[in-house]
Amino acid sequence: MATPTEDKAIPLDDVMLAMDVVDTLRHRQDLVMRELSEADRETYLLGRLRDIYSQQGIAVSDQILKEGVAALKESRFLYEPPGPSLGTTLAKAYVSRKSWGPWVAGICLVVALGVGGYAFGYLPYQAAQVEAARIELAEALPKRMDELVATVGSESKVPQAVGEAQTLRDRGKSAAALGNRAEAVAAVTALEKLIDRLRLDYTVRVINRDGERSGFWTFPEINVDATNFYLVVEAVDSTTGAVLSLDIPNEETGASETVSVWGLRVPEQTYRMIETDKGDDGIIQKDVVGVKQYGFLDPDYTVAVLGGTLTRW
Repeated sequence: MATPTEDKAIPLDDVMLAMDVVDTLRHRQDLVMRELSEADRETYLLGRLRDIYSQQGIAVSDQILKEGVAALKESRFLYEPPGPSLGTTLAKAYVSRKSWGPWVAGICLVVALGVGGYAFGYLPYQAAQVEAARIELAEALPKRMDELVATVGSESKVPQAVGEAQTLRDRGKSAAALGNRAEAVAAVTALEKLIDRLRLDYTVRVINRDGERSGFWTFPEINVDATNFYLVVEAVDSTTGAVLSLDIPNEETGASETVSVWGLRVPEQTYRMIETDKGDDGIIQKDVVGVKQYGFLDPDYTVAVLGGTLTRW
């Protein structure tokens, strides 16, 4: 049962003095270790404490001194830091936020910008690219092929050109349907070149200039006992008189090259005829050996030819 004294609230000044006593005892560890280690010397300890406060001009009652000694023994007024825990870690992080906060904010900003750029920039751009590629293969390229074939049909004067154009279109559309953009674009390019070829209008002329060869002969690698004769020719635009550069196949390699001068294989009789013409006075009187008209694919030759061509010799 509690006594009347225990039920009464302890004045704040007494509590503060008791706390000061405990603090004094903690700062005088030699005193505590020496005096509190023996219970029968507590009275002497109280006297020493009384002297310490008297020297400071502070009057402390025995009751307060006893409360301070008891509080020290019971570890009252002693702060014990909390043990490791999530809450402790979070609290320490919050207190030190000024040191790590700017770095974390910067990192978060960079991450946010990266994620935002990826989500709102790259992904929409990529989706737009995919959609554009789909439309190109499904609509634009096939439509362009049809337009080019129609142009060939309206400008060509030979069925061969129309048939070649239709073959290129069918091949290109099949490639587009399979998602092969490279082959589809190649078909469009071939159709455009076919139209350019149809629109050309030029004459095939033997080179007839001082210091330049007008013809040559070779031994073909596949038959060294034979001799191939060539006239060195060029294409001259019928309207402007400019020398044209054309795609000419090389019969020895199978590859085509864009050249302004090439070798046209002819029978020996044709070769000798041009050779004789030039031998008279150094000038070939009849140097035009073919005419290519608008709407046709190939020249119409005025001399006998064998069809082969060389781009290098």
